[in-house]
Amino acid sequence: MVSLKAILPLIFIIAILIFEERVSIPSCKTISRNGVNEEGGVGFDSEGDLRVMLVADMLLMGSEASYMSLYFRDAYLTKFFKKSFERLKPDMLVVLGDVSAKGSKLTNSKWLSVLQQFQKILGPWIALPFHIGLGDRDIGECNKLNEKYVNWICSKLPGLDSTGCSSFEVSNISFVSINAVAMLCENNDLHFSVEKFIERESFDLRSYSKDAKKRKNEPEDLGEINTNFGWRENTVSSGSGPVLLLHFPLHQTTSNNCEGSTVLKRALNSSPRENSDNRRVSGAGPYKLLHTVPPNVSEYIFQALKPRIIFSAHTHEFCDHTHMDGTREVTVPAMTWDARDDPGFVFATFGRSRTVTVSQCSLVRESHVIMFYISFFVILTFTMLIANRSELISSRR
Repeated sequence: MVSLKAILPLIFIIAILIFEERVSIPSCKTISRNGVNEEGGVGFDSEGDLRVMLVADMLLMGSEASYMSLYFRDAYLTKFFKKSFERLKPDMLVVLGDVSAKGSKLTNSKWLSVLQQFQKILGPWIALPFHIGLGDRDIGECNKLNEKYVNWICSKLPGLDSTGCSSFEVSNISFVSINAVAMLCENNDLHFSVEKFIERESFDLRSYSKDAKKRKNEPEDLGEINTNFGWRENTVSSGSGPVLLLHFPLHQTTSNNCEGSTVLKRALNSSPRENSDNRRVSGAGPYKLLHTVPPNVSEYIFQALKPRIIFSAHTHEFCDHTHMDGTREVTVPAMTWDARDDPGFVFATFGRSRTVTVSQCSLVRESHVIMFYISFFVILTFTMLIANRSELISSRR
């Protein structure tokens, strides 16, 4: 008869595999427009809808990653992506910046190692259409922004122009991705280049609206110059524009009750000296989480693009906010244990009738996983000691 001591290692391995399989499955809940959780989780919508998985702040370290990241956190991150793709079946993946923990400090070869790490984590799902935007971790803050370096990084990411912006269309859904880092930097060449990109997109939006009105025999109105801000007044109705993707949240003039609102409220109400967060990410130093796009720039973006919905990141927390003009902005949480104990992502479904269904997906806490391993090891050790003691007593008999 096989002894308990002999089969304990097998039991241990099976238990670990079952645990890892189950905790890798995301828990998703659909968020209604007013921020109330809806029962039933993420449902499969009608055929032809566009399903997009949005993640942010992966904070990869590439060749500088620690053993803890490479053999524990990255291993689980790979499982998270695998289970999410299998269960949710997205048509597209969007990364809203900070794919690197400290990309602005890396050499070209080390930056490439970050992208290789990203590809390894996605595995076979790298064939899925994806878009990566730029965050402040990727290219640096204003005082360290190097246009040549930004251009080089953009050349390595799919679809980005030399400014870090992009516009594309998937299943008749238009997306505009903006380099929000540059929009925080005044009197910077990259800032002006991004403004030109936005103006071109705004012109295309007005031209499309004009063509649509011609087809309906409605009067044309391409807008007028707004002397207060200096950009062309866009008379296209709010929500008629593209899906807007950017790293920093836009300025919020109204309060909200969603998770993540505390960070944004402190950003609006506290002094610059207070605007810091001592959380450390992969040894990369303090991470300032309280940046938002300045009020005048936010208003400029609203006026120029009339976004259908906005997806932003940076705060590491989920937030569902409605701006004064009715535009919905969803802030995507960080998808890494390097940033927070309970990572997550957002899943959005774009319907044919211009409806957008947003689901918040949560992943297992790192502390729970570590506690499981510690508890299981203690139990295994205790059981082995009992088994050894029982064998010793039996042999004496």
